Amino acid sequence: MRVHLAYGRGQLPLELPDERTSVIEPSQTPGLRNERSAVLDALDKPISARPLKEWIKARDRVCIVFTDITRATPNKRLIPWLLDYLAEVPREQITLLNGLGTHRPNTRGELEELLTPKVVQNYRVLNHEPENPQALVSVGTTREGRPALLNRHLVEADVRIITGFIEPHFFAGFSGGPKGIMPGVAGMQTVVDNHGARNIADPSSTFAITEGNPIWEEMRDIALRAGPSFLLNVALNHQRQITGVFAGDLIAAHRVGCAFVIKSAMQPVAAPFEIVITTNSGYPLDRNLYQGVKGMSAGARILKPGGTLILACECCDGVPAGSSFDQLLRTAASPEEILTLLSTPGFVRPEQWQAQIQALIQRQNEIRLYSSLPEDQVRAAHLTPCKDIGSTVHQLVAAHSNGLRIGVLPQGPLTIPYLASAP
Repeated sequence: MRVHLAYGRGQLPLELPDERTSVIEPSQTPGLRNERSAVLDALDKPISARPLKEWIKARDRVCIVFTDITRATPNKRLIPWLLDYLAEVPREQITLLNGLGTHRPNTRGELEELLTPKVVQNYRVLNHEPENPQALVSVGTTREGRPALLNRHLVEADVRIITGFIEPHFFAGFSGGPKGIMPGVAGMQTVVDNHGARNIADPSSTFAITEGNPIWEEMRDIALRAGPSFLLNVALNHQRQITGVFAGDLIAAHRVGCAFVIKSAMQPVAAPFEIVITTNSGYPLDRNLYQGVKGMSAGARILKPGGTLILACECCDGVPAGSSFDQLLRTAASPEEILTLLSTPGFVRPEQWQAQIQALIQRQNEIRLYSSLPEDQVRAAHLTPCKDIGSTVHQLVAAHSNGLRIGVLPQGPLTIPYLASAP
């Protein structure tokens, strides 16, 4: 059986034994015939909200939040269409804010790739600054009792427009919606509180759960404190075509979008597999290992304890080296030591949530990584380098007495596999 894995900007072909292999993918949803018309129509006929043009008065300051370089949102289509719709608003009254959360700021070249050079040249485009006190304003407190901080440009705007796309998220339920604000343009400490070890370990902090998920519920509560925000979210198929547009009220429109996405993303399997091969959905989602934990988490849902997870994640941006995630991985001698550190009172690190989820998976399973990273970097991340996925699978099959089964997620976390016998 030939399977094509999403990898980098292309595909990775893989030969696997027919009789042992099950391929699990999202149900195919066709792209919209006229994406631009669908977006403009959604702005005029939003869900549980007035048409966007009715939100804006002559002198209003408009803040548009867009997703950063690690996300697959079709910004270079969405943002120009949105700006055309807002053509009557003077350009100097519009701020485009890069909702990078705690990720690194994007370069001008990356912003031009995201938004087009024309947009970057003609509008004020800013990277969010999660650690700059001057760029943040308090909107109350987190559940941990510390200030809940959001970007000043967002809070002080008269009109807030939150763009993005909806996909399953491994601990926030779904991307999009309030997540565009929190953590998209939130302060570092606010994100750290929300993504704390206790919340990450909660069974409801997982794919496809929003209500009852402590992480998502706090995201929602903090996002709403900024004031009314107009949502423009889309759903995508694996060709990155827009399959649905969800505009209007931040929560109501997102809820409709999640219901749409879950129909294609949720895929049942009869029993867990001894080997699961997964990806991080290709570029730009597999730019680094930090993002690759999402693919690990999707695959681990259907992996038999003691099994082997193989992640194909290009990591063209590295771990990234020197990031808080990289430093935490290097601090600990093993995945178990990471979990011990995170359970120590007072121990808190930015980006600890990815390391925690990786370590929890490794409590029961081995993780091998096929990537562009040097082997020493892979081992420093407590993973086993995989030079050839096909050969690795062949060796594992040969070493197994009988009955070994292989599950493959070519699109990684765009699929939410689940055991059909589970609740």
